[in-house]
Amino acid sequence: MTLTTFALIRHGQTDWNAQRRLQGATDIPLNDVGRGQARDAVDHLSGYEWDAIVSSPLSRAAETANLIADGLGLGVTRRAPELTERSFGPAEGLQAGPELEALRIPGGYRGAESEDEAAARGLGALEALAEEFPGGRVLVVAHGTLLRVSLSRAIGRTLHGIDNAVLNLAHHHAVDGWELEYFNGERVVAAVQG
Repeated sequence: MTLTTFALIRHGQTDWNAQRRLQGATDIPLNDVGRGQARDAVDHLSGYEWDAIVSSPLSRAAETANLIADGLGLGVTRRAPELTERSFGPAEGLQAGPELEALRIPGGYRGAESEDEAAARGLGALEALAEEFPGGRVLVVAHGTLLRVSLSRAIGRTLHGIDNAVLNLAHHHAVDGWELEYFNGERVVAAVQG
């Protein structure tokens, strides 16, 4: 059975993360804390040999991928637009409060990409990578919401927030589906979803 292993890493911290603002598809760069987190992530990834490093094209994910790749002595294979964060539309840049609540609708925000759309897009991108690198190890640097909803769909259970630049390790079985081994740096027990 073909098993493809994925390290799924959320980019390092940005100023908007620190301010608890919705980022979505807005291209906000890493801050110095985020750069440090990306460098620290190398320690958890250096025990594996990686066949590819793929990231979202947004600068916070691209720079995180570059810093990790440099630390591992590798190059970034490519930027994949399908790994861009879920678009929150007019809610981007807002913090919790009345202005954000005014945009809330069931399942998200007015004018935003739905959670289902983001999950389908993200999981589709991961499954395409599993087909491209069957039996390989792929390091993906993307975004918190996109990774959370994609992984939730893949394993058939709801996951909550993904931390910046920590290890999430998942395996794609060509026949049996997905299994989550590490979430937010902690080993988990997850049933395989077909």
